Amino acid sequence: MKAADLDILLQEGEGVMLEYKESLSSSFARELVALANTAGGRILLGVRDDGTIKGIADTNQLRARIQDIARNCDPPVKILMQHIGKVTVVTVRESAAKPVQCSDGFFWRQGAVTQKLSRDEIRDFFRSEEVIRFDLSLCPKFRYPQDFDREKYDAWLRLSGITGRPKAEDVLVNIEAAERSGGNLIFRNAGVLFFAKNVRHFFNQAYITCLLAKGADKVHVLDRKDFDGGIVADIEDAMRFIERNTRTAWRIKGLRRQDIPEYPMNALREAITNAVMHRDWFMEGANVFVEIYTNRIEVSSPGGLPKGMKLSDLGHKSVRRNALIADLLHRIDFIEKAGTGIKRIRDEARVQGCPEPLFEETGFVTATFFPNPEVRAQAGTMEEPKTAKGGTKLALSKHYDEAHETLESTARGPSKSPASHRASRRASLRRGLEDVGAHGGRDDTHRDPGGAGVKGTFKFRKALP
Repeated sequence: MKAADLDILLQEGEGVMLEYKESLSSSFARELVALANTAGGRILLGVRDDGTIKGIADTNQLRARIQDIARNCDPPVKILMQHIGKVTVVTVRESAAKPVQCSDGFFWRQGAVTQKLSRDEIRDFFRSEEVIRFDLSLCPKFRYPQDFDREKYDAWLRLSGITGRPKAEDVLVNIEAAERSGGNLIFRNAGVLFFAKNVRHFFNQAYITCLLAKGADKVHVLDRKDFDGGIVADIEDAMRFIERNTRTAWRIKGLRRQDIPEYPMNALREAITNAVMHRDWFMEGANVFVEIYTNRIEVSSPGGLPKGMKLSDLGHKSVRRNALIADLLHRIDFIEKAGTGIKRIRDEARVQGCPEPLFEETGFVTATFFPNPEVRAQAGTMEEPKTAKGGTKLALSKHYDEAHETLESTARGPSKSPASHRASRRASLRRGLEDVGAHGGRDDTHRDPGGAGVKGTFKFRKALP
């Protein structure tokens, strides 16, 4: 730093990263800690609050005292000292091991003021810096075996490939879903998310909301479901919701039929799994969303990117916010552990002929998927299959559109009694589906989002070229 730089700092006035001090007082450690916990900055010794220079002697004793104060912080604060004219400039680096404390407690900068953190602020600070891990924290409310879902555990065990007949308690401890304490089994939060009978009894934010919109916004919602059966079931249910509410074309190549989904399904599965795995589970008022619009599908995960990640890092760098949740998913082959999820999402979209997904961060991390143009171009046509490149034939029935038009038209029908209205919707939907089935097409399951509760799976016969 030069004298000209000092003049600029004196003109700027105190701020988040700049503090004036006339002398080395007892509050100096608080200023060091506050800057280290915020974004780093400078302390100008020998300067009054109004920015005028009082001056301070540059002695070995002063430098030694400053170094001792910095070393006695926990963890030690890294500093650089310079004496310019009559002012000693102490440059404080932002700590890479936050939060930092001194003997007086934890402090941070708010504007030009150094403030002590309250108990709640300390807790939130630890969480924001990811010093406290949600997935590894214990859940004292969970009672074993009363709250334990044996069926979920058995299903997970089968997928994991663990053989033999190990005791459930031994497996749960070895996979770190629980730990033993005084003869009892205490579950970690990750274990609760996977194996609780009623997950939302413990964590109300543990569910995925899926919705189907009529247009390109949420003004008219045709269907909405909240899935809260546990992490594994929620991912599977969300995928079924997407499959049920998107189109599938087919291409005849030789004598074989090849299904062509409207969206890259494997990429969507990866995105939903990542959304659950990497979300900020401390955000109690937010959950994962899967939203299907006429022109896109959005998968949103609350909490933003993990600390140390930027949007430009996606596909090149991996930081696991919830490592235990990731490990439990990896054991059942829901994810790869190498941090290649975003690359696989992009590759899968390209292979399926879909535009590259977009990622954005606005407090939530949202992945936006776009439909296959080839499939979308065939939507709404009832022509004979057209010959495409390579001598193949491509066709897309109107089942998706007809079923949804039936649902919308019945929903707009004249006012009736609840019972007759439900019966009418059932009859209309069945007639529409039977008519569609007569023309052939893809296999699908259609449900009435209005609540009519049409039961069963409607199989559409294959259309022949």
